[in-house]
Amino acid sequence: MITGRYEFAGKAVEVNSLYEKVHEYCADYKTVAPADFEVVISDDDIEYEREHAERKGYADGYLEELAVYRKISEKMPFYDTILFHGSVVAVDGAAYMFMAASGTGKSTHAALWREYFGDRAVMVNDDKPLLHIGDVVTAFGTPYDGKHRLSNKIAVPLKAICILTRADTNSIVPVTKSEAYPMLIQQAYRPNDVFALRKTMTLVDRLAGSVGLFKLGCNMEIEAARVAYEGMNQA
Repeated sequence: MITGRYEFAGKAVEVNSLYEKVHEYCADYKTVAPADFEVVISDDDIEYEREHAERKGYADGYLEELAVYRKISEKMPFYDTILFHGSVVAVDGAAYMFMAASGTGKSTHAALWREYFGDRAVMVNDDKPLLHIGDVVTAFGTPYDGKHRLSNKIAVPLKAICILTRADTNSIVPVTKSEAYPMLIQQAYRPNDVFALRKTMTLVDRLAGSVGLFKLGCNMEIEAARVAYEGMNQA
């Protein structure tokens, strides 16, 4: 086994892998802190990822990367932390997470924020952030950050979650917890372990009551960034 220790959402995770690739992938998140927990990858874990992959033909090293994050995400709910499929950008020290059905344009919208706000905007994670739901909800960067590798090893308080839809004109409205809940559940990682799943459902419910919830109709023009930001800060 190849062993390395990395920080995910403030927790030190010891990763025991079959291949070196995952350690290269997570290199920026190395830590010497004592491990809070460990994950051990087997051939069966890699086969599981192969069976559930969107496309066939992935190399074992890449599949192991997925297996590592899956195993981490199975354990994180017991530390009040859950994985989301979304794009998180921070402006002036406050983070905003964008969620949508696949192909809607989460990353494209986040890119508009970086263009509109310039140096004021910092990517936390463009694809699979971890959220710690405590007295304050905190978004963490991770190395699992999408095909463009857009993230930073930072932790930023999450102010709002915005559900994106395509529209001809830009508009944003607050939504209720019950209106946002289906998308939150859909985009949260739902563990296979029944106890971790129950904990996840509790955390999602707590999250929905802790941050602003919005729905944005956007046309993917630069004006959409201004409308989204002002709407989430004036509500």
